[in-house]
Amino acid sequence: MSDYVVELDNVHAGYLPGVNILNGANLTAAKGELIGIIGPNGAGKSTMLKSMFGQVKIREGAVRLNGEDITGLRANKLVSKGVGFVPQTNNVFPSLTVAENFQMGGYQNPKVVAGRTDFVMSIFPDLAKRGLNTRAGSLSGGERQMVAMGRALMMDPHVLLLDDPSAGLSPS
Repeated sequence: MSDYVVELDNVHAGYLPGVNILNGANLTAAKGELIGIIGPNGAGKSTMLKSMFGQVKIREGAVRLNGEDITGLRANKLVSKGVGFVPQTNNVFPSLTVAENFQMGGYQNPKVVAGRTDFVMSIFPDLAKRGLNTRAGSLSGGERQMVAMGRALMMDPHVLLLDDPSAGLSPS
């Protein structure tokens, strides 16, 4: 078992063949640690998160979760191993209710949904005021972010990857 929950080791990755966005990216995160990646548009922040979550091909290097190599695993396998991901855009199912979005987050283990829903609603009281039966598409940008984070929390992940979590949020 590693000292780190997640590790990126010399990761080279990109969208087009032969064109890397990441060229030797390294990162380590210990249990309970919060890390923010800051940089200008186009620096590779989203690419790094997407490569960790199996959405961008890693050409060289490795991603490890609790010491286990998870490089290139598909998203469903990563979720079952304890990785949660909230994309920057299109991060909710707008035609579904808040409760249905949460159920989608717990689809691999539906038995946890009820207890995790109560937990998520307790950490997002503004979302709780709107209610579980509210359609996600009718929510504000910040409320949608809460739904997306809540959906990712349904499987009680070891690591939660948030791509620009403050996008669309009001100062309050």
